[in-house]
Amino acid sequence: MPKVLIVGAGQSGLQLALTLLEHGFEVTVMSARTPEEIRGGRVMSTQALFGPALSVEREHKLNLWEEQTIGFEGIGVSIAAPDSSRALDWVAKLDEQGQSVDQRVKMAGWLELFEERGGQLVIHGVTTADLDKLAGMYDLTIVAAGKGELVQLFDRDPARSPYTAPQRALSLVYAHGVEPRPEHPEFPAVRFNIIPGAGELFMIPAYTVSGNCDILFFEGVPGGPLDVFDDRPDPEEHLRRILDLMRTHLPWEYERSRHAQLTDPGASLMGGYTPVVRRPVGELPSGNVVFGMADVVVANDPITGQGSNNACHCAETYLTEMIAHDGPFDREWMERTFEKYWGYAQHVTDWTNAMLQPPPPHVLEIIGAASQIPVVAKRFVNGFADPTDFRHWFMDPDKSAAFLKEASG
Repeated sequence: MPKVLIVGAGQSGLQLALTLLEHGFEVTVMSARTPEEIRGGRVMSTQALFGPALSVEREHKLNLWEEQTIGFEGIGVSIAAPDSSRALDWVAKLDEQGQSVDQRVKMAGWLELFEERGGQLVIHGVTTADLDKLAGMYDLTIVAAGKGELVQLFDRDPARSPYTAPQRALSLVYAHGVEPRPEHPEFPAVRFNIIPGAGELFMIPAYTVSGNCDILFFEGVPGGPLDVFDDRPDPEEHLRRILDLMRTHLPWEYERSRHAQLTDPGASLMGGYTPVVRRPVGELPSGNVVFGMADVVVANDPITGQGSNNACHCAETYLTEMIAHDGPFDREWMERTFEKYWGYAQHVTDWTNAMLQPPPPHVLEIIGAASQIPVVAKRFVNGFADPTDFRHWFMDPDKSAAFLKEASG
């Protein structure tokens, strides 16, 4: 069977590695950190897996934290008025429950599972020079590390990348002590709070190294009132500033979060990155080619919560194409396989990029209608599980008008 090297130990790389083992591939994963170092480190992301991605994990028996994790059953939207009251507020249930498992928990556990299932794990950082020597030893080398110098092997695709700078300043903490939303204490939900012109706050029920918690996640318009973390405060100060912003702009969320405490010393993260689509094939100095996956080649802003879902879908697409392929994993195969993934990811990218802009009138009409018409709210929230549906109504003013007319009739 083919020998495969996967560089990177995130959702996409480890999912692909584990599922390739099911089909007899000889797989090596290179990770810069041990499972213990990952668990004891700083949080790496937010994440929210929706029903289709969770079904993939269950199919491959990768859902190791299903019983411990309190999932989320819906998504709610609130819009702040200029006086910090709520101009709009509604919540709707998902068709299938979603989950958020801290990547420190999941990736450490999956690395251990990979070794248990017979994979070869190498703990070592990888430079371009290292990769140049290694690639010739494998039938296929995949880069799944979305940060660091290896990403530079993959050229930006300007036709698919409208942005050249970060569109949000990102800031988050994982916290214990957040109370349920009093409007729906009977079921947990992701809460999507919009502060017009300033940014967004997401409240995400999650599972972390110290148990169930909530992620308090601000996306601030650069230079705006939510962009106050450039000095990289320590975790306790970070939490204090997030609570201050909530008290000022979203007092209904502050009220249930006023007793919040960090889940652990590494429970804060800040930064930002430019949404980008890159070409899927990287060429090394030796002439060997390597294949990019997930956020190496399609990196969207987390405003729509699609990062882990994209990674899952990418890994499953690559798995299918690798199993079916009989021949060399050459440049042509890589480009063809990526385009199959892009057939899905383009809709996620278009929707996510649109959500980073001030909402056009038809989107405001949709969000307003959702507060009055359950079928509109239901379709909107379930679009997070299947973003390809948004092209059929949400992204087009005429299609959205037709849907709203039908829904209201």
